[in-house]
Amino acid sequence: MNALPSSSHYPAAPTAQVAEPHTLTVLVDNEPGVLARVIGLFSGRGYNIDSLTVSETEHQAHVSRITIVTTGTPMVIEQIKHQLERLVPVHRVHDMTVEGRSIERELAMVKVRGKGEARVEALRLADAFRARVIDATTESFVFEITGGSEKIEQFVALMLPLGLVEVSRTGIVAISRGPEGM
Repeated sequence: MNALPSSSHYPAAPTAQVAEPHTLTVLVDNEPGVLARVIGLFSGRGYNIDSLTVSETEHQAHVSRITIVTTGTPMVIEQIKHQLERLVPVHRVHDMTVEGRSIERELAMVKVRGKGEARVEALRLADAFRARVIDATTESFVFEITGGSEKIEQFVALMLPLGLVEVSRTGIVAISRGPEGM
């Protein structure tokens, strides 16, 4: 009788890497053209940027912090990090997703048009989501909401049937927890 070889004789099947979102923070010199070079690195290699925020964070040192959310397999994310690190004005690159222990937030302004019951419901939902009214007319509101992207998505989805007119979002900013800096 012929025995089948045990499965230990076969090589393990390669595990497929799954693309997932990663939040990268990049410290750069605050000088003309730096953002264009960072964005060019992404577009030149066909990587998509889901969210991008940038601002000077150390005025005296002329250093800016760029926060980028992109999606890729672990191998692609590593490639992106290494390519960013090679750019001359880049000081440091951190993958906040892998390092864990980070806080991510986004701000959105949401304009809703409505009268009567729709107006009352929009105010009730805004209160439940801790959104602030930053502008009001007799026919519309502009709400300011801060939180995780999922919270903002939920708020926008609930405002849609109530008369959503427009949404403006900042993109994600992130910072690590604890006493250490970037």
